[in-house]
Order: sequence, then structure tokens, then C-alpha cells
Amino acid sequence: MSTPLADVQAGATARVAVVGAGLGGLWAVRALAAEQVAVHLLDQHNYHTFLPLLYQVAAAELEPGLIARSVRSLVRGQRNVRVAMAAVQRIDLNRQVVYSDGQALPYDYLILALGSANHFFAVPGAATHCYTLKSMEEGIALRNHILRCIETASQMAVEAEAPAEARRRLLTFVIIGGGPTGVEYAGALAELLFQPLAKDYPEPDLRREARVILLEAADRLLPGVGGGEYACKRLTAMGVDVRLNCAVAAITETTVVRAGGETIVTAAPVWAAGVTGAPLTSEPPLARVRGGRIPVRPTLQTLDFDNVFVIGDLAYLEQDGVMLPGVAQV
Repeated sequence: MSTPLADVQAGATARVAVVGAGLGGLWAVRALAAEQVAVHLLDQHNYHTFLPLLYQVAAAELEPGLIARSVRSLVRGQRNVRVAMAAVQRIDLNRQVVYSDGQALPYDYLILALGSANHFFAVPGAATHCYTLKSMEEGIALRNHILRCIETASQMAVEAEAPAEARRRLLTFVIIGGGPTGVEYAGALAELLFQPLAKDYPEPDLRREARVILLEAADRLLPGVGGGEYACKRLTAMGVDVRLNCAVAAITETTVVRAGGETIVTAAPVWAAGVTGAPLTSEPPLARVRGGRIPVRPTLQTLDFDNVFVIGDLAYLEQDGVMLPGVAQV
């Protein structure tokens, strides 16, 4: 007979609060499986989303259920873990209490694994008019919008009096940002448009009329990651219009305006240009640096609190004076 959770936690030597059930949070919880600690895992959702494959959901290549798993099922065998679906409101670092949805959770050690949020760099209209890819809901919304655009354009192609300009707008997809998310989604969207959908929709001729445009402000794709030249060649061969040194000045409901003045008419601007550390209210506040990240020591402890750890996209750490990128290897 297994030991009841209450008994396991009663015999624990320390209380560990883990905020965020992403990859970082789940790996931290698993690492504590054999320790004499009481672990509380908090997340605003009761499911884990495998974000590296979210772009495939947005490109209708994968069903949402294939990249989402119940958090409770993922930690089912760990008797020292208690899961709570709760949105953290604030954290009192001096009193060592996490406040969420009217509840107060005291801790001895705190692990912050909140990940990142969209960063729009103060580009006018970006937050209002762009589709984004940071959550399951956003991925599904983008997928549905792309399919609606194709369906509407198909109806217009049948109707002889429908304006060609309106159809071209529906079939122009602009992806802003040539980092990993932008590159992956541009390739996946091109595959969707020029292969299966081109067969399903004889009108319009998607191979001829649809456009996938990838805008990157830097002089190469995948800055800070590597492989940009290869990615550029592959995307171009797939039919993606890759444009480097193309910063975006503004975005409206129907257009993307480049810094040089060019206006691209589109019904689907997709923002993949940057992220910032997820927002968090704490007392006293934790310092933020580049990209909204929280500086940590090599041990991942914060600079001011030995019992507070920051992991994943929210953590900022340098090596030889250079910021380490937010990738799994780091």
C-alpha cells in the first residue's frame, strides 16, 4: 500500500514551491522526486504544453491534444508533489509566501519557472493586430484564422465580381521575426499552403497566389542561434519570401508597414520577433535586465535571495560577458 500524500508531506524537511509547469518546472519537480521535501507545483493551467511544437498546431500539422498533457498525469508517481491550478498574484520574498487566487502558500525554497511572454518592442499596433504563438489558445486561434482566410479566398475566386485585391490580402501571410519560432512557422505554413491545401482548394491557385513573407530586422536569420544561411536557403526553396534588414515600423488591421516605408497588405500578421521574461509581482521586486529576465548566479539562485531559484527563459546568466541564449542546452 502506498503512503498517503499527507503523510509524505508531513515528514518532509522543507517546503518547495515551483511556479510554472513548463519544461523547466516539470524537470525541477522530477529532480526532487526522491528528496524528503514537500513540493507544491502551481500553474494557471492544469495541462502542460510542449511549446517547441506549437507552431505545428498553428500550421494545422498537429492536433492540439498531441502536444498537451495533464500536469497531474506527468507527476502521478511522485508522492511528495501536490499540484494546484492557480494563477500567482504576487510573492512576498521576505515572508516567503506565494499568494495565488486568494490562497497563501508558505515555502522554504522557491523555484520560478514562469517562462516568457510576447515582447512587441513598442511597435505601434503590434500587440493589437498581430497573431502570436506563446500558448495553446494562440496557436489554435492562428490555425483557425489561416484556414478561414483560405476558405474565404476560395469563395471569392468562384465569384467573378469579387475584387482581386481583397483575395490577395487574404492570401498574404506576413511573419515578423526570423528567430526559431518565425523560421519554423514560415516553413510549416509554406508546406501547408503549397502542398495539402493546394490540392484541397483548386480555386484560387495557392501555389501561384499565396505568399508567405518572413521579415527579419537583422542581416541574417536565427541571430544568436546559428544556421541562418542554411535556413534562408531552405525557406526560399520552399517558396517563402525571406527579407532581411527589414524592421517593422507599424502594424494596422490590414497592413504591415516597414521602417523603410513599404506597406504590405495582409490579413494575417504573425508576431514572432521577440520575447520578454514573464511578468511577476514580488515584494521586494526582483531586478530585471535585458529581455525582462532575472539575473541569477551559476547555481541559478537569485542575486539577493539564496532560497529563490530562477530557471528557463526567465533566467539571465552570462558566460564570458555574453548572455546565454534561452535554449534547452543552457
